Amino acid sequence: MKTNIIRLVMLVFTAFTMLTVTAKPKDRVVVAYVCSWTDLRLPDPTLMTHINYAFGHVNKTFNGVDIQNPPFLEKVVALKKKNPALKINLSIGGWTSGNFSEMAATQANRTAFARDCRRIVDKYGLDGIDIDWEYPTSNEAGISASPDDTKNFTLLMRDLRKALGNKKLLTIATIQDALYIDFRACVKYLDFVNIMGYDQSNPPMHHTTIHRSPLSGHISLEEGIDAHIKNGVPPEKLTLGMPLYGRGDHSNKILDKFMKTGFTDGRYVERWDSIGEVPYLVDKTGKLVWGFDNPRSWAAKCQYIIDRGLLGGMYWETTEDNAQRDGQMTIYESLLKNNKGTIPLKHVLVLTSGKSSVEASQVVDELKQLGMKRHFDVTVLADDAAYTPEYFDRFHLIYQLNADLSKLGNEARKEFETYVDASHGSFFAAKDTAVKGWDWYNTFSQDLRVCPLNQKYWSNTAKMGRNLFCIGNNAKAEEVVELLNL
Repeated sequence: MKTNIIRLVMLVFTAFTMLTVTAKPKDRVVVAYVCSWTDLRLPDPTLMTHINYAFGHVNKTFNGVDIQNPPFLEKVVALKKKNPALKINLSIGGWTSGNFSEMAATQANRTAFARDCRRIVDKYGLDGIDIDWEYPTSNEAGISASPDDTKNFTLLMRDLRKALGNKKLLTIATIQDALYIDFRACVKYLDFVNIMGYDQSNPPMHHTTIHRSPLSGHISLEEGIDAHIKNGVPPEKLTLGMPLYGRGDHSNKILDKFMKTGFTDGRYVERWDSIGEVPYLVDKTGKLVWGFDNPRSWAAKCQYIIDRGLLGGMYWETTEDNAQRDGQMTIYESLLKNNKGTIPLKHVLVLTSGKSSVEASQVVDELKQLGMKRHFDVTVLADDAAYTPEYFDRFHLIYQLNADLSKLGNEARKEFETYVDASHGSFFAAKDTAVKGWDWYNTFSQDLRVCPLNQKYWSNTAKMGRNLFCIGNNAKAEEVVELLNL
């Protein structure tokens, strides 16, 4: 009996150990697309394992590659200095990117193209190539196509692998349906497959639900993963793509900026699809007008990636994220740091005079207590402290307690102005005070209403979205936090 118990304990321990090992693969990846036309802001290279630089294109003679914005590619490659383990690929293709069909149709063109890919990899110090042909045999994107494209795609993968060798990466981006490609024939040449888990429908349907729900378009993420596995791609070679952007009427300026500002002008209400596990905005009739992701749904998708045993996640694209990088932080913390779906903390910056006072200490302590309950942290910055570039953008709320803002240098002032003008976050001033020598701030503060938080204006403001710019004399920290839904 004792021997049997020992054996049982050993079996349970072994099973638990195996689960622990397989639950967090050391090779899990997070792939970030960085676009050639977004060269004003480089990503934080510590938040991902791979970057796909978009885009290169098949040239007009079908035997080589043209790169968009090569100087920016060089800057992206330089990010390896901050993260030596970072892998950087050139992504070739994209929606409406043509010449694939002609290039892949002949052995001579495929060989020349593959050799040019290898030349580019060596020239720029890249780690591999990502092929984003949208899509073989389809002319939906206005590109040429042939019934032979699927067969030729496999031959192209073979020739690329031969030219790149086994030490360089070869990946592809695919549509959720797993159509157009013979995966069983070509997966042996690939390191992994990036499923583009977005853009599958337009409002009033949601474009990126995890599970099928009444709001799903023609396919859900779950169905897309199943389709790839059914067609021969093992889970450990799949990454699930997530959008950092919303889908709807981009000509509507409020909706178009919503992902960065959270501002709805009181016209739309945010709701949650409990089946599809995604948020969305509805108009006054209850109709879905904007489908998007937020930290809650990104975390749910990451948990689904873990539960399904996939290689990792992918997202399009870094500059679609808000100033605090909520999407990238959620995916990083969930897949690379904690090995479970994780909603990151929000961040509050309190500006103080640096002089000790009972009143200021009470407000800071109250905010910290609230933060433990409502999932945000608090950083205190004295007005005479040195300013770090892009510092304000780290915070969802800047709480001006009693700092002398005239002490802010020119760089800090300019970045604060951008923070407010572009709605990068929320600003609350505890008191209405002018700032000597800062005309912009004085004009800005004159436009704010002084309100004690017990007027209707505040509840109306709350309906507008996450952003708030206001002055509230005698306001309690809890009231501000409640209003902003931190």
